[in-house]
Amino acid sequence: MTSTPRLPRSTIHVPLHFVRGFLIGLAELVPGISGGTVALVTGVYEHLIDAASHVLAALRRLLSGPQRKSGFAAELRRTDWWLAIPVLAGMALSVLTMAGVMEHLVSQYPENARGAFFGLVAASVLVPLRLIPREALTAGIVVRDVVIVAISAALAYWLIGLAGATSAAEPAAPVVFIAAAIAVCALVMPGLSGSFFLLAIGLYSPTLQAVDTRDLGYIAVFAAGALVGLGSIVQVLRYLLARHRRSTLLAMTGLMVGSLRALWPWQQATDVSGSGSLAVPYEPVVGPVLLAVAGVVVVMALIIAESWMARRSAEARR
Repeated sequence: MTSTPRLPRSTIHVPLHFVRGFLIGLAELVPGISGGTVALVTGVYEHLIDAASHVLAALRRLLSGPQRKSGFAAELRRTDWWLAIPVLAGMALSVLTMAGVMEHLVSQYPENARGAFFGLVAASVLVPLRLIPREALTAGIVVRDVVIVAISAALAYWLIGLAGATSAAEPAAPVVFIAAAIAVCALVMPGLSGSFFLLAIGLYSPTLQAVDTRDLGYIAVFAAGALVGLGSIVQVLRYLLARHRRSTLLAMTGLMVGSLRALWPWQQATDVSGSGSLAVPYEPVVGPVLLAVAGVVVVMALIIAESWMARRSAEARR
């Protein structure tokens, strides 16, 4: 089992965590982009999974024991609140302030928007690969790794192809609840987009409009479903990363590769956000290509910065 290196708990890092949260929230507003991918790139993915796991464990201890109050308090003390609170605050601010903006950009400038996101996600494939534990490779291991990546990529590619062209005008509360529970699972899985799932079932525009207009009833139902979904997936991911780290990271890599189908800039539009069947490049071409390159540069800069900070932190502990 590979332990997760601890992030420094300090008020100095709160603004950086807030920015990370803002970027994660921004990613979740865009069909085809996973907030989990951004969390991986910015170096907080496993730390957020650990923090969420402790909070959920605290709630379980409070409800079922043993030693309800002391167990509850002990789990909360294990939670890295210096990370969790600013990340959640950044995500909330991003969703509340940028929902309308992102829907406009994605619908009005689909090729340019997808070009930028294509570059971001394509370069981000390097992130889970860099986290894979090193081991002696044999022919059997290589074949197994390739199969895991291929199956995961094919699964993501197929799921994205299910996106529909309709939008539910007034979705029923149970539908919103169940959709939120599933979408939040995509949020924490790099390569799977919660927004794209909502798009596939016709709830993307209604959800962003509800946030933009502060429809508290819709938001409350969606939040309740998201909490249920989060409670289900976090423990599973934590277990997989602890016990089957290599296979899990390879599966994440494949999901991210397959998700690029949703971000190919040129598509035959079948819905409001421009997602549809892949097409050969058409005008505009220069803008999407330049934005894709810019996306790659941004991610590579983040990877280099994260590596530099990790080395500095390791040297400081010596």
